[in-house]
Amino acid sequence: MSGMKVVFLGTGTSQGVPVIACDCRVCQSADSRDKRLRSSVMLQINNLNLVIDTGPDFRQQMLREQVMHLDAVLFTHEHKDHIAGLDDVRAFNFKQNADIDIYATAAVQKAIKREFYYAFEENKYPGVPSFNLIEIDNHEFYINNIKIIPIEVLHYQMPVKAFRINDFTYITDAKTIQPAEVEKIKGTKVLVINALRRHKHISHFTLQEAIDFINIIKPEKAYLTHISHLLGTHHEVSVELPHNITLAYDGLTIEI
Repeated sequence: MSGMKVVFLGTGTSQGVPVIACDCRVCQSADSRDKRLRSSVMLQINNLNLVIDTGPDFRQQMLREQVMHLDAVLFTHEHKDHIAGLDDVRAFNFKQNADIDIYATAAVQKAIKREFYYAFEENKYPGVPSFNLIEIDNHEFYINNIKIIPIEVLHYQMPVKAFRINDFTYITDAKTIQPAEVEKIKGTKVLVINALRRHKHISHFTLQEAIDFINIIKPEKAYLTHISHLLGTHHEVSVELPHNITLAYDGLTIEI
């Protein structure tokens, strides 16, 4: 199997950064790394483009990265900031003349059918997106010959899927992770994990909680994502972090 490239399509929380009508110093920052679209990544492996989550900024992210084909979408959970852009896969439907494979739990599929009901009507309006829904649970599955290991994390009380592909693990919207699921993550060389802000939150890791979890897993490198304007500027947070932890930013590309 060839190497994998990971593109951070977005690294912001549900409101993005800057937040509408906010005049805080993070939202007013001139540093491009403080401009955060809603969280998503694209994995490029074995000539496949796999996207994890299609938030409200999906169209903008695809245009920015000049993505010319899409093979599949994997969903972590059904919150709007992770599914709202799914309609825009229709551009790939037209270009590729094919349905787009969507890997999602039963709960996420229910939300997709509700939010994008027009794509599932018997008499479809011309030009609506076309999906091939593939149900996943907590068992490993394959896309072509690429093994995907789902990992269940809890976003308050909502189950969310993290994903491990080879030596890479992507975790977003996590607050707690049960020991059996932590075992699936151990051995990961590159870990991406959410770090919302500094003070406690009911459904997200804080910066310190994310660092503590990274110290349990001990990856070679960790990247923080799903970041709010309350965390601080990219520069000031970066200088605080241990050498093996990096604050991700939109457009960052890494090779594994």
